[in-house]
Amino acid sequence: MIKNIIFDMGNVLLKFDRNYFLDAVGVKPADRRTLMNNVYLSLEWAKMDRGSMTEEEAADYVKQSDAYARKIAMGTQAHLLVDRWDRPILPVPGMAELVRELKEAGYGVYLLSNASYRQHEYWPRVPGSEYFDGTLISADVKLVKPCAEIYELLYSTFGLIPGECLFIDDSAPNIESAERTGMPGIVFHGDADELRREMQAFDVQIP
Repeated sequence: MIKNIIFDMGNVLLKFDRNYFLDAVGVKPADRRTLMNNVYLSLEWAKMDRGSMTEEEAADYVKQSDAYARKIAMGTQAHLLVDRWDRPILPVPGMAELVRELKEAGYGVYLLSNASYRQHEYWPRVPGSEYFDGTLISADVKLVKPCAEIYELLYSTFGLIPGECLFIDDSAPNIESAERTGMPGIVFHGDADELRREMQAFDVQIP
């Protein structure tokens, strides 16, 4: 019997649209690939999620790269891409309402997210965040999905039984890894109504 719903954050509760962020800070077409590769697809971004590098350190590293040497303006944009991608928060339609309804129905609601230290600053601005019973953020624990250890830590931290949890994540590898630890899951494809229907197969009762 499912008693707890575990949510990922990016592209589940809020949109993480890299191209939108590039547009928002005015990145020119000629610079998009360089900044995409050197910010969002960089080793430094992965290090921020693991908690081995802060946002400021990552942005400063990009500023010192060859790309920054070629064009100083790109260094400023790199800082903005790291520091301000969450302004504004772009909620995934229907997800805050779903979280609220789950909470009102008596389910425990938890967050398990690969995110940097700054997650704690913008999390209160994510619609629906007020309904969560607990959060586990990769940077804080120096573990990232899909490693099994982060799921085991989730269970022990909040006293959860894997088989009583349902995990919602947009990454199939993350769901597959969670299932290997005993927690069933659903791969989220951006449609809250579709997710509601899929949750019914796990006998999740939503008013």
